[in-house]
Amino acid sequence: MPRPPSLEGIILPAWETNARITRLFLAGMPAAIWDEVIPGAPRRTLRMIAGHIHNARCMWVRTLGKPHGIRVPKLVDRRSVRKADLVRALRQSTVAIRELLRLGCAQGGRVPPTPAYVWRNLALDVGHVLTYFVAHEGHHRGQLALLARQFGVPFPRAARNALWQWKPLRRH
Repeated sequence: MPRPPSLEGIILPAWETNARITRLFLAGMPAAIWDEVIPGAPRRTLRMIAGHIHNARCMWVRTLGKPHGIRVPKLVDRRSVRKADLVRALRQSTVAIRELLRLGCAQGGRVPPTPAYVWRNLALDVGHVLTYFVAHEGHHRGQLALLARQFGVPFPRAARNALWQWKPLRRH
């Protein structure tokens, strides 16, 4: 009988797949809508939502990982970040979140709380931490897809397909 995968062997590939989907989706975001203003939120653009995904990752790494030696990537300026620069930044924050999840796996399946973690509304077992990150990014990918459709400039098929064709994007 084959040996079941370790917790790390389950959690880290799932994170990598989600991160790859986010990166491919944002890389495929049509340039024509990058600076469109969000209806009902006149000070926010689609660029800002895209940049927020990276910056939120960095905030969690700063809060939960930095005290344990995990390097915090630089934030992006949500008002001026170029798409290519954001995609590069996402690669860095993907690694940082992977290290945070690896830390949790090594600590018996729980990311150790830190003094900076004052929100205390997120269960710190790696299953819940992973689920939070995936849900957060999925929420914003959905926002961007809907807004693009409303602006009449849908994402290219390859970017849309990346949202749901997870198996080809999974690496072992």
